[in-house]
Amino acid sequence: MMSTGTENPAEKLEQQTAEESVIKEEGETEKKGKKASLHERLAEAEAEVAALKDQLAQQDERYKRVLAEYDNFRKRSAKERESLYSEALGSAIASFLPVLDNMERAEALGSADEGLLLILKQLRDVLEKYNVQAFGAPGESFDPNIHNALLHVEDETLGEDVIAEVMEKGYRMGDRILRYAVVKSAN
Repeated sequence: MMSTGTENPAEKLEQQTAEESVIKEEGETEKKGKKASLHERLAEAEAEVAALKDQLAQQDERYKRVLAEYDNFRKRSAKERESLYSEALGSAIASFLPVLDNMERAEALGSADEGLLLILKQLRDVLEKYNVQAFGAPGESFDPNIHNALLHVEDETLGEDVIAEVMEKGYRMGDRILRYAVVKSAN
């Protein structure tokens, strides 16, 4: 509305109030639009935070799995190294057992001189150091897991499943069998 200059002050006040009301409504509409825009941005930010939290949880899970796999690998490698050392030591000791057998045969025949007996004692000390023990003596129970029966005899003076004679002693290092005992079993 155009003012003509002859307007009534009440009309002027009413017009001014109407204009202020329109301006106020436009401001409130603009505020509502800004609030809606802020709510939309807040919802988008919350969705982004949730997605990032999910991504972080997935990365954390992957990290824990890799860490567990590495720990298992480390333990398995240590066990393999320990096993490899034990196997190599057992193999090396097993290669000396025929020498020990021959030295013991010489001792049993009485044809071993003092030097040979000292070497035999030293070899036995080394085997003891590495916890190598002989097994398979006459009178022991026959165990097919650690004894190889080369012969079998029927002898009423011996019990059932007993070793009658030992042809070759067996040796073990801890739980590992280095060489099975070769025996003659009875009954």
